[in-house]
Amino acid sequence: MADPRGFLKYTRELPNTRDPQERIKDYKELYEDFGEEKTVKQAARCMDCGVPFCHNGCPLGNIIPEFNDAVYEEDWQLAYEILSSTNNFPEFTGRICPAPCEAACVLGINQPPVAIEHIEKSIAEVAFEKGYVRPQPPTLRTGKKVAIVGSGPAGLAAAAQLNKVGHLVTVFERNDRIGGLLRYGIPDFKLEKFVVERRVALMEAEGIRFRTNANVGGNVDPQELMDQYDAVLLCGGSTVPRNLNIEGRELEGVHFAMDFLEQNNRRVAGDAIPDVETITAKDKHVVVIGGGDTGSDCVGTSNRHGAKSVTQIELMDRPPNDRDPLTWPNWPVVLRTSTSHEEGCERQWSLLTKAFTGENGKVTGLKLVQIEWAKSSKTGKYGFQEVEGTEQEIPCDLALLAIGFLSPQYRGMLEKLGVEVDERGNVRDEDYRTNLEKVFVAGDMRRGQSLVVWAIAEGREAARSVDKFLMGASNLEARDKGFLMAEG
Repeated sequence: MADPRGFLKYTRELPNTRDPQERIKDYKELYEDFGEEKTVKQAARCMDCGVPFCHNGCPLGNIIPEFNDAVYEEDWQLAYEILSSTNNFPEFTGRICPAPCEAACVLGINQPPVAIEHIEKSIAEVAFEKGYVRPQPPTLRTGKKVAIVGSGPAGLAAAAQLNKVGHLVTVFERNDRIGGLLRYGIPDFKLEKFVVERRVALMEAEGIRFRTNANVGGNVDPQELMDQYDAVLLCGGSTVPRNLNIEGRELEGVHFAMDFLEQNNRRVAGDAIPDVETITAKDKHVVVIGGGDTGSDCVGTSNRHGAKSVTQIELMDRPPNDRDPLTWPNWPVVLRTSTSHEEGCERQWSLLTKAFTGENGKVTGLKLVQIEWAKSSKTGKYGFQEVEGTEQEIPCDLALLAIGFLSPQYRGMLEKLGVEVDERGNVRDEDYRTNLEKVFVAGDMRRGQSLVVWAIAEGREAARSVDKFLMGASNLEARDKGFLMAEG
């Protein structure tokens, strides 16, 4: 145990963020330096519980009390060894994970939980700084070749695991840069892209090959992969966005959130965006439809563009401010205010978008109505009803749809391969194996839209399944199924 009285001596403390009015002038990460000494004190708060619920809360099964103890002892190398044994990319999850481990922390029952996410990020960054993170190519090669389609967190995690046991891994990415969602979906102010590039360079040094501008099902024939590789792992993600098919959807200025975010990430990376394709929030009344993380990212990006106003609307009711104690150790429904909201945003709940209005082919407003949610006495299911007399129209020059994703793209690779899909449109599998003998699947393409941490977990588990298929058995680590690890 780190410090038997640490949770009594220290309170939860996190790094300060830069001033909102200053940070919206750039796309740098938000947090100020915290210092190793303060992080050590945060690690001391871990109680090393007899039953560490944080293990079950983490999709990766991170061995949290052990790396907290190593941090307390200031043995950063050991801390990194423990952390990286279950998590290939702690520098990613330490920045962008919603930290279900903290929601499951025993200390969180009656105190603020241990700052696990911050500690995780600190371990990773200290390890890179001190040179503990270095290329570790396998000493022996199996001669087996694996193709991985998609370079998001699931594909990268699977590539790292399969390369570690000696397989020759090639990752195919249809974009011009490696990283998938990490590269093009998450703004730089949450995840600066040098963090992704640093890891990719390390993986290349370990022998993993990357092919960009390689659209399997497009300019790359899927049969080429089937002929040339011993196994194929599909990690293409859930990429078909949920649409809002209402009056005025065709108006100029109504965009999917991911189109807006991807373009901005390209702009920040230095890519030239043609004027005719530019999506900008500058001097506009922006309305973000959808209250999740993607919507929050749109809020922060719009503020950096110099939006005239930013409004985020949500179909669901406003969550409570405080956690219901009975939800522990499960993920609680509670109001979450992101750093993007702190930069300027009006948030509204229980609103249904009825129509987009416009002039001269451009969106100028949204027609909204208040709704009430209630459980049906007949079906027992929750639904909503419009509240009579609550109709309103608000100004809107740019509408961003951040209402989730439906399924992976079927036309192209999946269709040409003949991969079976389920009723949701996700790839059907059994232990990550599709209906095709040597074709596997992982990540959002298999389980549906989810978190980066879940994608990493999926990639690791799928890699183990691929390795067993190729070698008859696998020594790769397996994540035990805990009671908090329900699918979905």
